[in-house]
Amino acid sequence: MTVSNETSSVPVPKPWVMGIAPYVPGRATGDDGRPLAKLSANENPLGCSAKAREAFVAEADMSRYPDPGATLLREALAAEYDLDPARILYGTGSDELLHLAAGAFAAHGDEVVYVRYGFAVYDIAARRVGATPVIAPDKDYGTDVDAILSVVTPRTKIVYLANPNNPTSTLVSRDEIARLHAALPKDCLFVLDQAYSEYLEPEQDDGGLELAKSQDNVFVTRTFSKIYGLAAERIGWGYGSAAMIDAMHRIRAPFNVTTAGQKAAIAALHDHEFVAMSRAHNAKWRTWLAEEVAALGNHGLRAVPSATNFLLILFEGDVTAERAYKGLMEAGYITRWLPGQGLPNALRITIGTEEDTRGVAAALRTLVAGA
Repeated sequence: MTVSNETSSVPVPKPWVMGIAPYVPGRATGDDGRPLAKLSANENPLGCSAKAREAFVAEADMSRYPDPGATLLREALAAEYDLDPARILYGTGSDELLHLAAGAFAAHGDEVVYVRYGFAVYDIAARRVGATPVIAPDKDYGTDVDAILSVVTPRTKIVYLANPNNPTSTLVSRDEIARLHAALPKDCLFVLDQAYSEYLEPEQDDGGLELAKSQDNVFVTRTFSKIYGLAAERIGWGYGSAAMIDAMHRIRAPFNVTTAGQKAAIAALHDHEFVAMSRAHNAKWRTWLAEEVAALGNHGLRAVPSATNFLLILFEGDVTAERAYKGLMEAGYITRWLPGQGLPNALRITIGTEEDTRGVAAALRTLVAGA
């Protein structure tokens, strides 16, 4: 049998896959390969809980598959948040859960909505399954509930919303989250991505988990990568209805959370003192850095009000974000410049240690003074 020359001689990727802009992680080195103070990935500058580290190191058996049901981790999460452990999904970071939502509930011909300047994975997850991404306009870099609702159609199968948002750091109130959900079609999955929720004060809680407990079309995702400091282990979890979780279980990768990672996550979850210390450190130095940026307002710098462990700093004067990015790199600090996400005029800077935060502020002052 011969193959016609008119057909391709190699496997051809789906066109919607080739339309994906690959995710670009935060860098740790400069252009010359020099290690820099890493303020580009929103990692916890205090590291992780000593109890979590001890639990991780104590797991020496690498020859056995991990518990595929992550039973003890789900039970610990259920006890911590008053949840049904059977309705908890777990994965390789919350990123896998975001992809599972798209894989189970969207396909070619469907639409997936997210806000402008939303988390980059939403676009990838939508395109990966052949769905059409639909971007709702922002309101001064924040989420506009009415703008989201204005683009929802009968073809909308998923609405993704990060709250607080990455990369803009903005927060939507509990009332606005409830209003958005109430106005969505019942057959539209509302994915509330809460990767930074542990940095919030109790009065800032958006009520997402409570919605997920009672509403069949709400899926809340969280991660151990941020305040818990377990980014290397890639542990995420989510909560939704029993039917929703069953659908996503059918397509998830087996053994997607390591044994040592499960044990470290349980220990981290129970170390409330470390979490409180991390939250306090972040609040103190985020406020301090925001005030330093505000003092540079006459040079065109502005920080978007933040509810996360980073600041989005806008460069609206003579010093461009690209110039600041390169200048800070020369000074020893790697930040996140995001032209690929439509933010060529901004840098996202993680709140680091006291030394790193003071240092990056001093470097910014030097840059604008020399403009």
